[in-house]
Amino acid sequence: MKTNYKLQGTPNSPVLMFSNSLGADLTMWDELVPYLLPYFRVLQYDTRGHGQSELTDGPYTIEQLGQDVIDLLDTLKIDKVYFCGLSMGGLIGQYLGINHPDRLHKLIISNTDTKIGTVERWNDRIKTINEQGMQAIVDATMEKWFTESYHQTHPSRVAEMKKIFLANRPEGYTACCSAIGNADFRADIKQIQPETLIITGDEDAVTNVAQAENMQKEIAGAELKVFHARHLPSTELPAYYAETLINFIVGEDTFDRGMHVRRTVLGDAHVDRANGNKNEFNTDFQEFISHYAWGEIWTRPGLPKHSRSLITLAMLIPLNKKAEFKMHVKAAFNNGVTKDEIKEVILQSGIYCGLPAANDAMHSAEEVFTDLGIEY
Repeated sequence: MKTNYKLQGTPNSPVLMFSNSLGADLTMWDELVPYLLPYFRVLQYDTRGHGQSELTDGPYTIEQLGQDVIDLLDTLKIDKVYFCGLSMGGLIGQYLGINHPDRLHKLIISNTDTKIGTVERWNDRIKTINEQGMQAIVDATMEKWFTESYHQTHPSRVAEMKKIFLANRPEGYTACCSAIGNADFRADIKQIQPETLIITGDEDAVTNVAQAENMQKEIAGAELKVFHARHLPSTELPAYYAETLINFIVGEDTFDRGMHVRRTVLGDAHVDRANGNKNEFNTDFQEFISHYAWGEIWTRPGLPKHSRSLITLAMLIPLNKKAEFKMHVKAAFNNGVTKDEIKEVILQSGIYCGLPAANDAMHSAEEVFTDLGIEY
């Protein structure tokens, strides 16, 4: 099965994977991505029969859609992910939490339930789509997805989501309706082992707060977050949704966030070595670095880490801080910077920072390449 996906972010960051709701596609998560890239590689994919993923014969099952996730991770050689699924994606998340807990760091299930609706209700929807097409339910779906205020303040985004919904292939949509209608995790939800966050909306008429609270009682240690939203809070409140995910996965404390990003950029070995060398004299300085440099600046969504690496290298060259420059050359590879890009930064610095400084930088970069076994 060919699965359409998009993977963004720096190679040394953990992967946060998103699974779309019925009738949407991977773009439903796009507004969240800039907030998340300082911390994660973000993996979005289209569920089978949706978006650009392959349309196979239906009906589908949640087990089948869950196996698609495992197959995609195997193809990408990704061992474990943080997984966030909404509605149908939340059912897929429950399946993974029950059957493949070893592939999950943590689990976020949003606007979902252990049993969504009845088989009869879903069969009625399938009948409507088969007879009248996607147009028959699009307006009712948009009403369920977004609050009245969002319809008024973000009409263009609602129009985009409506267009995406109407672009669905009816065969794929109805095949997934069957998967949802037959999914039932009421007896198995207690088996979910990964640390779990449940999200819902206080105006969600599809999967309501009471259902989310029941799920929280069934999953040991699960947390619950209620948004002022309907069925798609990730689209309606992207900044708040992203912040909620970061708080759950990384932590709310600026220092914890800084340490997370510091490790993704500099590597665990470097950070562990620095922490191991802490003493009464330098501890405050080490914590200052993690809190302000890494927790306040490197976590900002305005620039990708790739760009921050290039800028950092360019600024270090005229300062002639060889040890710091070499450290950030190594870090640059963790941020997806290439050897050729490092060369271009050094050449540019030769014009604006002076040839002696650029010459030293060139030699320092070559030393790092040698240490890392990179041919140059």
